[in-house]
Amino acid sequence: MAEDPIRKVYLDEAEDFSRTHAIGRRVVTPVRYSTDPRDIGWVKENVPCQTACPAQTNIPAYIRMISEQRYGRSYELNRIANVLPGVLGRICSRPCEDVCRHGWPGNGDPVGICHIKRVAADLKPMDHRIVESLFTPTGKRIAVVGAGPAGIAAAYDLTTLGHDVTLYERENKPGGMLAYGIPEFRLPREVLDEELRNAVRLGVDLKTGIAVGSGEGQVRLGHLLDDYDAVLLATGCMAATALPLNDDQDGTDPVLDIPNVEYGLDFLIEMHRGVPKTVGKRVFVVGAGFTALDCARVARRLGAEQVTIHIRTSEEYIPVPKEEIYEARREGVKIFGLRTPVDLVTGPQGELRAVRFIQNRLGGWRKGGRRQAIPIEGSEFEEPCDTLLIAIGQKTVNDYLDRPVDLDRWGSVRIGDNGMTSVDGLFAAGDYVSGPTTVIGAIGHGRRVALDMDGWLMGAVRRKQVVRIELVDEPLRERAFDFIPRQEMPTTPVDERSCGLKLEVEKGLDMEHAMEEAKRCYLCNLRYQIDVDNCIYCRACIEVAPRNCIKLVHGVEINENGSYGKLQETQRWDEVGAIWVDNNECIRCGACYKVCPTNCISITRNEMFYQDVGGGR
Repeated sequence: MAEDPIRKVYLDEAEDFSRTHAIGRRVVTPVRYSTDPRDIGWVKENVPCQTACPAQTNIPAYIRMISEQRYGRSYELNRIANVLPGVLGRICSRPCEDVCRHGWPGNGDPVGICHIKRVAADLKPMDHRIVESLFTPTGKRIAVVGAGPAGIAAAYDLTTLGHDVTLYERENKPGGMLAYGIPEFRLPREVLDEELRNAVRLGVDLKTGIAVGSGEGQVRLGHLLDDYDAVLLATGCMAATALPLNDDQDGTDPVLDIPNVEYGLDFLIEMHRGVPKTVGKRVFVVGAGFTALDCARVARRLGAEQVTIHIRTSEEYIPVPKEEIYEARREGVKIFGLRTPVDLVTGPQGELRAVRFIQNRLGGWRKGGRRQAIPIEGSEFEEPCDTLLIAIGQKTVNDYLDRPVDLDRWGSVRIGDNGMTSVDGLFAAGDYVSGPTTVIGAIGHGRRVALDMDGWLMGAVRRKQVVRIELVDEPLRERAFDFIPRQEMPTTPVDERSCGLKLEVEKGLDMEHAMEEAKRCYLCNLRYQIDVDNCIYCRACIEVAPRNCIKLVHGVEINENGSYGKLQETQRWDEVGAIWVDNNECIRCGACYKVCPTNCISITRNEMFYQDVGGGR
């Protein structure tokens, strides 16, 4: 007779899960779900990558799956939090990498988290089957306006929660800025289209080419509020911020009247709608974000001989990953800092001849960690150019609202803690609320508001955030992994990139390099704890630790929310209350676990998790 299979059993919060349980020939690994503030606080403090991710992706878990060559499982762990893993694996702004513990001083370079996300999408089996957790139908009808990242994420989650969702999109294809703002050499459309199809395949009624507004053939917002149980606005920031110029006194926008001058956002949107675009030999791009870089790289591919980006401060404050700047430079794009355009110089036929700039100097710090740009009086100068693309920002558009909705001073809609606007049953999410942010930020906010909508519609929380805690039998890392260098992304040779707009620049990590990069992750979700009652204070763990990660303490601070605070260290043995693993310093090498003579050190995997709990009316 074959051995009984290994299985897992799920325990209540109050039950003991300190050891595995042998039942006959079976080994039961207990798993617990906790809402204890100490457990939630520990994850938020000690798994900085997941905390920094707006969608709260379980990053250590999906990286671990890559090291085990379980690419399909890695993809699913991504998709639980972020419905578009293959997309984000290419164009994410990577807030997780900015806080990666491996990138802290003395630890080396941060783990290539974004590149590993793409590996899960690229290497998953062709026959991989997507798995969803689904609620039974609720009979509630929801309209989502805008099929960009926030709208797609919210529509997907609301569908899994059992609601009937209709998604309205004014363009002929869904995706928003993903489809109409990001060039194909950064985001292949076959990748985007596949993941969008998977996001709506559970029953979302996608209506493209239908705008919400008051014009002829458009659907009125008021009618949606009357016909549906709830409406979500996720229309993003689809209007370009106007360029302020010195002589712009009458309220008109000279950019709209001068040939070869265009807003970068409009330039990209029209190009992706199929409108042919041309540029001159000398192209200036004004702006410091993703759109500005994309415009510059597109201009090079359209045949521009000289492409320069002009920014108000300096290159180090450009809020995009350094790899994007590096690739733009490799393609011949130059960046000039500390200058602001103040006037456009035109010829006798009204054509653009040059841009007049004023020189800046760096001032104090602004919100968000960037510097002020202070103009230097009398420093104006002119530089000739043939095409000017302006990408200094984006803003929301509210002309489709036919119900009075409270807006802030920037024109963004106000929402309460539950995601609802001042109109009962009308919710809003993504960039339409926050102003222009990032794709992962919009997805994360769309998911949070979807849960708020479900709670409002059903009168109860049916999907809650908990900490999933599971025992780990042995260390999962080796000390040698700390010295593996970051695996660089292979790219298409520069001389081949001018062949068109569709050839993808980043080619993706292969299996071998993906495995090496995955090994580098510290697996910060592993929690090492010392059982004080069984510890004999032999100091063996302290002596073998490669870092100052095991400490003598006489107490631990407790924060107001009940989570653990700072360790109260001591060097006096008569004051020692415990030997404590400082998980902020721990690199999960397992040296302490292996040397402990009393086996008083345990390892658990602690992960933030959304648990379906049912309920509601």
